Amino acid sequence: MSKNLIDSLGIEVLELKEGYCLVEMPISELALQPFGFIHGGINVVLAETAASIGATYKLADDKIAFGMEVNCNHVAAKRSGKLLAMALRKHKGKTSEVWTIDITDEDDTLIALARMTMAIKEKR
Repeated sequence: MSKNLIDSLGIEVLELKEGYCLVEMPISELALQPFGFIHGGINVVLAETAASIGATYKLADDKIAFGMEVNCNHVAAKRSGKLLAMALRKHKGKTSEVWTIDITDEDDTLIALARMTMAIKEKR
């Protein structure tokens, strides 16, 4: 049994470094909308996951990153295969970060473009 949404969808981190995160997700029936295409919400989940993991990487132990705003443009449909989300940090402030996320398929076809604002807070 899966522990959380990331595990349930099979999302895996492929590469992680300062200001960059690449994640991959296989497209399963769980991720499809009623017409058999990837559900738009899956693109948002993938974008927020990549940006959140990237923002948390090397964050001070007394800090935590939360998604504050997400915008996602769905530009292509997909039925099967896999999705990759490449998140790049564009701004790093004391209390927020802005990330852009390109979601592509295994053939490097652009599926969605997203922007994510992360809030950086003190752990309580």
